[in-house]
Amino acid sequence: MGKTKTSFVDTAVAELTGKEAYEKRKQEKAKKEGEKQEKIHIAGLKGGQRIRAIEAEVPPSQEEQKETKKKMAAPKQRGKKYKDAKAKVNPAQAYSLKDAAKLVKETSYSSFDGSFELHLVVKKQGLSANVTLPHGAGRQKKVEVASDETIKKLESGKIDFDILLATPEMMPKLVPFARILGPRGLMPNPKNGTLISDVKKAKDFSTNSLSLKTEKEAPLIHTVVGKVSQNQEEIVENIEAIIKALGGTHQILRGYAKATMGPSVKLNIA
Repeated sequence: MGKTKTSFVDTAVAELTGKEAYEKRKQEKAKKEGEKQEKIHIAGLKGGQRIRAIEAEVPPSQEEQKETKKKMAAPKQRGKKYKDAKAKVNPAQAYSLKDAAKLVKETSYSSFDGSFELHLVVKKQGLSANVTLPHGAGRQKKVEVASDETIKKLESGKIDFDILLATPEMMPKLVPFARILGPRGLMPNPKNGTLISDVKKAKDFSTNSLSLKTEKEAPLIHTVVGKVSQNQEEIVENIEAIIKALGGTHQILRGYAKATMGPSVKLNIA
């Protein structure tokens, strides 16, 4: 009788299906490829040298450089006249309107007759009011009633008036010039009393009428209430009229007065 040979079969391998065996070979191949280092030829590198990635800082843009320069810029230098005028004002004190008017006149150091400015911080953006000042606030304003002659001047780009009044009949003719008149505050409208029902009523319009409104993006109001050379009592009465028109302390948080060239003086509006 011949000899019988016995073979042993690995049951773990035998039990693998064809799909499983394929997946196993695929994984082993991927593992081997991952262990290999990718070779890149770069001029100047010797065989076997490797490339190492290094994080580099991105240089700042021109806008960022400009902002940095602004932050590093030296603070604004004030002249001797301003410093001497500023020394007369106590920044921690809120002055009465009468004392503030006197102090603003004393601390104005311009060689010309500067304007008496009023700057207010109000509670909300979009606040507006119209007021007729009891006294003039500087030079006499030229008032013009819109007519066909006015249209001709606007067509040529000429504006030689400070206030423009118009009747409802003339408004359609002024609409094409809204882009010119609007930014200058010259476009007639009923809110500031420049839209009149009859030409004869133009004589009743006061040049001391003032339209007050906040800045577009901030609850701030800036206006002129007179000239530095103007009578102190007139200045005070003009400021009082503005404060009343805006609602007093119910709407105004803080107020400051100053000359065109001079330090600001904090007001006691209460």
